[in-house]
This record gives sequence, structure tokens and C-alpha cells, in this order.
Amino acid sequence: MDFPNLKVGLTGSAEITVQDADTAPRIGSGRVAVLATPVMINLMEAAALNAVERLLPFGHQSLGTKLEVGHYAATPVGMHLRATAELTKIDGRTLEFRVEAFDDRERVGDGAHSRVVVNVARFDERVQRKLSGETSKK
Repeated sequence: MDFPNLKVGLTGSAEITVQDADTAPRIGSGRVAVLATPVMINLMEAAALNAVERLLPFGHQSLGTKLEVGHYAATPVGMHLRATAELTKIDGRTLEFRVEAFDDRERVGDGAHSRVVVNVARFDERVQRKLSGETSKK
């Protein structure tokens, strides 16, 4: 399938103000009350969605398939966090992004993220077959 509206270089962003609910102890990923890595990752995925989702054909969405990131610096509660994503490669249905996260003081994380574009109706059919116990088709 071709995605004529998608072009390498598209960018998106997402942001939050870190709340207590976003900290490692609340998420279950650590004991220090600073931004949890899974929350940073979620924001990076949201930035990638914001870069491309509105440009996909009707009935299609992208799903995250791979994320390789580093989380280098702590972000305390109350500080602003912004994630950015840039579409770096389109390979058939696979979209690859460069992702970064910044708090009010510094870059706190970066990495690579892949998403695959799916036909939502067909995807939902596969999910329903899985729920019903049918074997998957390869």
C-alpha cells in the first residue's frame, strides 16, 4: 500500500507537566519519585502519532512495533516534558522515527521508534479471531 501524504521529515510533538501519577513508584517501574521511563516512552509514541496519524488513509492507523530508547536524566514532578518525533524512513507499511524528550532544563531521552500502518477493520478481525481461539494465519 502506498501512503502519498507521508513524507520523510514530518514531525510531531506531545507534552505534559509531570504529575505524581507519572512517577516511577506510581507506575511500578522504580522507587524514586521522578518521571517514569514508561511515561516518557508513552509521550514519544504520542509524538510519533501526532506526526503522521492525520495523514493516513481513511480506515488506517499506525501501531507501535519497536522502541529503542535511552533515558538519561531525571525529571521531577512539576516540570514540563516535551517529546518530539521525526519520520526518518518509510518502508512499505513500516514507519521509522527519531524520538527525543526534553524537560525544562535538558534532553532527558532519545532513540528510535517503529510503527506499522494497519487497516483497522482487518486488524480488528484478527483480534476477534484470537479472542475466539482460532489459530492465526501467517
